[in-house]
Amino acid sequence: MLNQNSTIIVTGGAGYIGSHTIIELLQQTNYNVVSIDNFSNSTAKTFERIEAITGKQVKNLNVDICNLEALELALGKVKDPIGIIHFAAFKSVPQSVGDPLLYYHNNIASLVNILKICKKLSIANFIFSSSCSVYGNVEKLPVTEQTQFSVAESPYAHTKQMGEDIVTNFTKSESKFKSVLLRYFNPVGAHPSGFNGEYPRGRPDNLVPYITQTAAGILQKLTVFGDDYDTRDGSCIRDYIHVSDIADAHVRALNYLIENKQKKATSVFNLGTGVGVSVLEAIGSFEKVTRQKLNYEIGPRRPGDVISIYANNDFVKKELDWTPKYNLDDMMSSAWKWQVHLKDEQ
Repeated sequence: MLNQNSTIIVTGGAGYIGSHTIIELLQQTNYNVVSIDNFSNSTAKTFERIEAITGKQVKNLNVDICNLEALELALGKVKDPIGIIHFAAFKSVPQSVGDPLLYYHNNIASLVNILKICKKLSIANFIFSSSCSVYGNVEKLPVTEQTQFSVAESPYAHTKQMGEDIVTNFTKSESKFKSVLLRYFNPVGAHPSGFNGEYPRGRPDNLVPYITQTAAGILQKLTVFGDDYDTRDGSCIRDYIHVSDIADAHVRALNYLIENKQKKATSVFNLGTGVGVSVLEAIGSFEKVTRQKLNYEIGPRRPGDVISIYANNDFVKKELDWTPKYNLDDMMSSAWKWQVHLKDEQ
């Protein structure tokens, strides 16, 4: 472990996975944590929620990471930065299909800038928030870290493929720089306390907040995009994983780098449960654990959606000594607990 003055920078710290990772960092380690978030897709209230859970305040730098000059000015004041966890990116598949230039500019420019900062400030440890979308539609399941990429199904997925290449090539060029690429499958659920969770602005694109908002009466109905896929019930299959399990993996990946346990300059890990769950099965789990009957209908397929994907997570279990703690019912019950908390908060 490092001394108490060492700082971990978390970009997108007010976001869904970023905020849960900050919670784990504060509870599991002695690192100082500094967030960077301009609240383009999040809220400053997240830091009040983090403090309510951990009892600790987190400093946030309200900076657009695509603005290199502002970023350099802000981070030049951070004491002893020894690692960056880079979450900040746009992540909506439908939005990326409709506005690809927005995604290429934001997701790639911000990554290049943050790596320039790593070089300038000699920050040696870097974790990149990637996605299982890099695999595309694959022929063989489950996917391993060696599974070859297919054509990206969306501009969002393509930015993650490009991002991995950028990080890998930069790591090769800097002898003291080390990186981890974490390919998330489908993060869902909320902190077990119910005080922090996914907080989409506007209409959600992801399944679980759509489910909880429909059950809460915020949305009229849920649309299942397609029931004619070649799957066991016709709906898409995903590997849903609890957000706190993903956050815990980030802490382990960070220590993996800092303690020089990595075998390659850039390490790649799948973060999933290893179990494929269909959209209709996820709905069934929610209805079971909450006793809420969900109003949903079957609609047409959605552009950019992969048919079926789930992880082989043997490698990350072995290398990071990481095993998911939460099952599907836990994910759904915590997500509903968070939704109820939001309603009570208003």
